[in-house]
Amino acid sequence: MMGTILSDAGTVRGKHTISAAVVGLLVFVLVFAFASQSHAKYASFVIDTTTDEILHSVNADTRNYPASLTKMMTLYLIFEALEKGTLNIADEMVVSHRAASRPPSRLGLRKGQTISVEDTILALVTKSANDVATVVAETLGGSERKFAQMMTAKAREIGMSRTTFRNASGLPHRGQLSTARDMATLGIRLYEDFPGRYEYFATRKFHWKGSTYSNHNKLLANYDGVDGIKTGYTRASGFNLVTAVERKGHRLIGVVFGGKTAKRRDAHMRTLLTRSFKKVNTAIDVAQAKEESAPVQEADYKPRGNPWAIQVGAYHNKGRAAKWAEVALGRVVDIVKGGQTKVFPLRNKRRTVYRARIIDLTKKEAYKACRSLKSRDMQCMVVKLQGPLKVAAR
Repeated sequence: MMGTILSDAGTVRGKHTISAAVVGLLVFVLVFAFASQSHAKYASFVIDTTTDEILHSVNADTRNYPASLTKMMTLYLIFEALEKGTLNIADEMVVSHRAASRPPSRLGLRKGQTISVEDTILALVTKSANDVATVVAETLGGSERKFAQMMTAKAREIGMSRTTFRNASGLPHRGQLSTARDMATLGIRLYEDFPGRYEYFATRKFHWKGSTYSNHNKLLANYDGVDGIKTGYTRASGFNLVTAVERKGHRLIGVVFGGKTAKRRDAHMRTLLTRSFKKVNTAIDVAQAKEESAPVQEADYKPRGNPWAIQVGAYHNKGRAAKWAEVALGRVVDIVKGGQTKVFPLRNKRRTVYRARIIDLTKKEAYKACRSLKSRDMQCMVVKLQGPLKVAAR
């Protein structure tokens, strides 16, 4: 290849010879460009979001091309607009000429056509449609350039310190860069900030205008506990993936940048997650043994005001019970106005079980919130508290 480069660089239109200095400079530029564009940098990262423990990290802060992982931030800003009321889920977005001309992957939108906000979400999650990303950018930002500035500002706000966005889709741009750690942060924030919207990432098929589009994220179907989140690919980035998986009360976020093929990337992610869960399980066994051997620190609690509560689980680990009570409260915060979380220990001869509850609810709030949690595949039951009771000390 070097011989070809020298030969091609030594002649302009087959007639004029270039000086040796210019040839040398041109070779340097071409080789540098080739090396930087065709060899994606590998990076990987796994974090247990339940404990904030980093379970695996290789080149986690190396800046890489995010490709369609970019659309995670595009979706974040859609969800934020929905929460603020500046968008409604049934609103129609108008397709511009620029949006309709975006290269694949695309939905095939035409200029002047409209697409609903919910369909844009589903098209971004499953098809990873670049034309749809531009429609969103122009609707929310006025232009894709301004929307990219909004994306970068939001990245800084939520702790993505090494990420810069230049477009809404992830189409190649040398200034569009992120890291494995930053993308894990974004995955965590999507789940925690929008618990009622995050479930879109588990969508396996999207039906639109007579066509059906399957989710590019194959781990949804072949790795137990996966509920999202996004794939990405360009020639410069390689095959990227952010994956969220939940098992036995622990939620892991894994990130891979620079995979050689989609199949090898997915296999590598499965290996990283399986190894990480082994570490988690070992840590759980040690922590649980220590906690169960220690005396239970308790405080008296007597219901005041609203005596109704929701129980969302019973655990052998106090910290895990507290964590899941907080997660449940976050998912129904729009329903329960004065609710708070507490952990209620229940001792028997062998061990202590910690019951995770949201308390200080009215009867109406308790039943409505529990129905909402069940609709999101989170088990719960309504209980009426009668004191005095013991609660686990924080």
